[in-house]
Amino acid sequence: MPNIGGKISAPPAGLKPRACGAGGNSANVCAMQQLEDHLGDIIRKARGLKNVSLAAAAAAAGLPETEMTALEAAGKCDRQPNLAALAPLLGLNAAKLAGIASGWTPAPQNLSLWREIRVITTPGDGFTVNCYLVWDEVNREAALFDTGLDAQPVLDIITAEGLALRYIFITHSHYDHVQALGAIREAQPKAKVRSGSKNAPVDQRNKPAEIIPIGGLRVTHRETPGHAEDGVTYVIGNWQEDAPSVAVVGDALFAGSMGGDNGSGELARQKVKEQILTLPADTLICPGHGPMTTVAQEKQHNPFF
Repeated sequence: MPNIGGKISAPPAGLKPRACGAGGNSANVCAMQQLEDHLGDIIRKARGLKNVSLAAAAAAAGLPETEMTALEAAGKCDRQPNLAALAPLLGLNAAKLAGIASGWTPAPQNLSLWREIRVITTPGDGFTVNCYLVWDEVNREAALFDTGLDAQPVLDIITAEGLALRYIFITHSHYDHVQALGAIREAQPKAKVRSGSKNAPVDQRNKPAEIIPIGGLRVTHRETPGHAEDGVTYVIGNWQEDAPSVAVVGDALFAGSMGGDNGSGELARQKVKEQILTLPADTLICPGHGPMTTVAQEKQHNPFF
């Protein structure tokens, strides 16, 4: 198993993994999912990023500290917080934060625009994680982006579709994104690994300006550290019928939110702005957790930007 600097532990128990994507599904639409971060998660993350105390945030929101704590924990509280006053204190866009509070979610994505892509969601202890399998529909060459917690659903699709797995691209080395790497490499020993980790063997590290073909598809990468030191966004382009590019962003960006800052929140936000939100508006964003979205939707609705 390659050393990519991630913590590896036994997979947590959970529900049966699921896959979503085009091909064999007349709807070809990933159903609407709950956001990864509720209103309280966003407020808590932003408060940490700006180093704002709970007392100061509660005062701005017009809430007792006990209710502010409840809001951060559950995304709701007994009374309406003053988001218009709280948002600027936390460096958030007030109108977009109000949209999250009102229940905004990104529009479901019709994956039939891209041939072929699968979203595989595996469960952990109180959370789920996404990985993404894409391939050229003509020559069946495939690439996997992260591995999730369970190798079996990935391997099942590879077998069912008659795919040749050429590459495994790692967005960052946190355990939930690489947990199944060993099992997948054992089953698919010819697949090459790419990551942004400085701890990875030299031949497994992303190279500057590298363009990797997967059949007719083309994969490039953009460094997006912050949530993780080795954070990388992979951009998949050259789809048939001029379908928009696909950006697999790991935990750099979620629909309506972003990953935890781990002490580098401003860097994380800067890299999202520079490396992800500068992509074309119709770019499909594939995050490590929660629903897919687009650059346009995040620029319009994400309160961090």
